[in-house]
Amino acid sequence: MATENVSLMFKLYCLTVMTVVAATYIIALRYTRTVLTEMYFATTAVCITEVLKLILSLGMLARDMGSLSGVLAALRDHTVRSPKEMLKLSVPSLVYAVQNNMAFVALSNLDAAVYQVTYQLKIPCTALCTVFMLNRSLSKLQWVSVFMLCAGVTLVQWKPMETTKVQVVQNPVLGFVAIAVAVLCSGFAGVYFEKVLKASDTSLWIRNIQMYISGIVVTACGVYLNDGAQVLEKGFFFGYTHWVWIVILLASLGGLYTSVVVKYTDNIMKGFSAAAAIVISTAASVLLFGLQLTLNFIAGTILVCISIYYYGLPKQDTLVPVEAEKSKQQLINV
Repeated sequence: MATENVSLMFKLYCLTVMTVVAATYIIALRYTRTVLTEMYFATTAVCITEVLKLILSLGMLARDMGSLSGVLAALRDHTVRSPKEMLKLSVPSLVYAVQNNMAFVALSNLDAAVYQVTYQLKIPCTALCTVFMLNRSLSKLQWVSVFMLCAGVTLVQWKPMETTKVQVVQNPVLGFVAIAVAVLCSGFAGVYFEKVLKASDTSLWIRNIQMYISGIVVTACGVYLNDGAQVLEKGFFFGYTHWVWIVILLASLGGLYTSVVVKYTDNIMKGFSAAAAIVISTAASVLLFGLQLTLNFIAGTILVCISIYYYGLPKQDTLVPVEAEKSKQQLINV
């Protein structure tokens, strides 16, 4: 019983933290990209996020190993002496780097609530990647929920919503293109990382460290290619405020909890977390950014939340024939 209680408390803890981090991150990032007067470089923020995630993962590995020598030995075996493994983890690093940069572009041009709901298209994208990359099947209810999700997102985008507290010029088309790229990246990278993570008994924190080392290299190249001249002129941390550092911290925590969720929790918890984050970010957008809700948006958000919940329900297709066979056998015995 004690083990079950610990497991339940851990899942509730993960659910609460995921929800709060996801909702707060979207709102904080939206604020830094539309309200602050001095615009910081998104590429540097993404790079610093990878550095912070690496530091946090090293701390978690040190906690598990219990000694510095154990940490150094593990790092030597799984990084310097494992170039193939490092190359393998560089794939999701590159894709996640693109995804994170697209999130900055999207939230610079879309309302936080619109972004949060539309971003749930990552679920059907992840479903398709799961089917093709992991050879898994989805239940009928899950496929219905996927189409329900698409309908909900369509309603959200059917009629634009006005905001009154945004101080920058926005390009909704660019925002939607960016979010589409982010959705594709999220689906592919998430499934790819899950496949690598579950293909061996290598520690979760080792896998994270491998990915984040590659991520630092990839994002540093992104800084040089996209904003190199301006960074040299204005400085790497130009435009950074305490709000920007909060965004970086939230992104780092969100990345770590995503890896933990892949290993320990289930789709039901992720669904409730995503639905709750949508509600929280929508309410915050009304208060902070003057978001004016429409009936289409409300109906679409409700559909999205319902579809996320149903998508996370356990499969029933494989249970029905078994129950039917049991009932048939009982009738025969009678």
